[in-house]
Amino acid sequence: MRIRRRDRGERTPLPQPSAVEAVESPRQASDELLVAALPPLAPIDREPVAVAPIDPSPPPFDQALLPPAPPQEFALPPPPPIPAPTVDPQAEPIDQAPEAAVVKQPVAVMVTESYAVVEEVVVTPVEPPVESPVEPKHAKEPTPAPAAPPPSPAAPPPAPQMRTPSIRADADSLLDGARPAPRELPRVIAIANQKGGVGKTTTTVNLGAALAEIGYRVLVIDLDPQGNATTGLGIDARNFELSMYDVIMRDQSLEDCIEPTSVKNLFVAPATIDLAGIEIELVPAFSREMKLKRAIDTVVDDFDFILIDCPPSLGLITVNGLAAAGEVMVPIQCEYYALEGLSQLLRNVNLVSSNLNETLEVTTIVLTMFDARTRLSIDVANEVRLHFADRVCKSVIPRTVRLSEAPSFGQPITVFDPTSRGAVAYRELAQEVSNGAPKRTR
Repeated sequence: MRIRRRDRGERTPLPQPSAVEAVESPRQASDELLVAALPPLAPIDREPVAVAPIDPSPPPFDQALLPPAPPQEFALPPPPPIPAPTVDPQAEPIDQAPEAAVVKQPVAVMVTESYAVVEEVVVTPVEPPVESPVEPKHAKEPTPAPAAPPPSPAAPPPAPQMRTPSIRADADSLLDGARPAPRELPRVIAIANQKGGVGKTTTTVNLGAALAEIGYRVLVIDLDPQGNATTGLGIDARNFELSMYDVIMRDQSLEDCIEPTSVKNLFVAPATIDLAGIEIELVPAFSREMKLKRAIDTVVDDFDFILIDCPPSLGLITVNGLAAAGEVMVPIQCEYYALEGLSQLLRNVNLVSSNLNETLEVTTIVLTMFDARTRLSIDVANEVRLHFADRVCKSVIPRTVRLSEAPSFGQPITVFDPTSRGAVAYRELAQEVSNGAPKRTR
């Protein structure tokens, strides 16, 4: 502790205690006074307590918390008995000793605290099979079985053969191999086929235009309710008053029904959708099959050729067309289905000729939609020529797009595209059908 003197003279150092002397603090002095005031404690006699030594390793958690479980006995059910192996006395002896079989069988065990089941593996030796008695040396050895012949290679399936329609018998019986008789003008030709889409309307329109181009006076009668021959020649249904429906059902004059076309010497008797009702309306009519024939007889001398476009069916409309015609032209598409319908058409023509029209005859067969690139068209053409020889036209109508485009312009192919293959084919057909007949003077 330093004492600052008021005077600023020289400072005199304070005396320092020696190292031997002890310095007493106020708190130490108070403690000594308190201990001196308390009475002395009497000694307590106690017996010594034995302390067990502490195990430094603690017990496991599961044994320290869970009480030990009493041991219990647990027995599994006995396994099913294993059948003893059977030995065939005739079997060959086994050279090597059989190996011991290992069979697992559960046994009664004690379930411990960890609840584990112990399996005991018991090794049971398998008894060797009983050896068969040795045959004597003089026994007859078995003969080996004959070796099976090697399998022969599978034969390829037979190639499919083309079915030939039964038109040969019908052609021989109905046509009798006779040639068609030459016809004189005027000629009434019904263009018919029970199969649709073979080119009946196309042949009617273009053949009529080709004949008119030569100089013949031609009338096209449209008996199809669809009216395709009418529109194909450029006739609008709104530009005429009478149609073939009025001629057949109302006995109107056919001359009043005829309409001229854009082609010289070519005329048309138009048709409308009203023709579809004729099949029902003609049922109670008197002499219903001959109505068209009586109408054509009034104008037949005014034309050289009258072409009747029949619908693809055998109803009363087609029967009227066959009864009014003197000959039948059959367009045949160069496909297999067209051959199937030809036999039925020949029988129907025979029925009409026997009952209604004695002069009716199939005189002309035209091959249409011919495609020389396909083998099918060639086969069909050869089949038709084989059975109908002289009745098949030499001119063949090819399959062209121009023939399909011409009706959309209301023109025949001879006007729409005069130099096309279709126009040339129909001009040749017109020459063949007319056979150079002289034109009549009027």
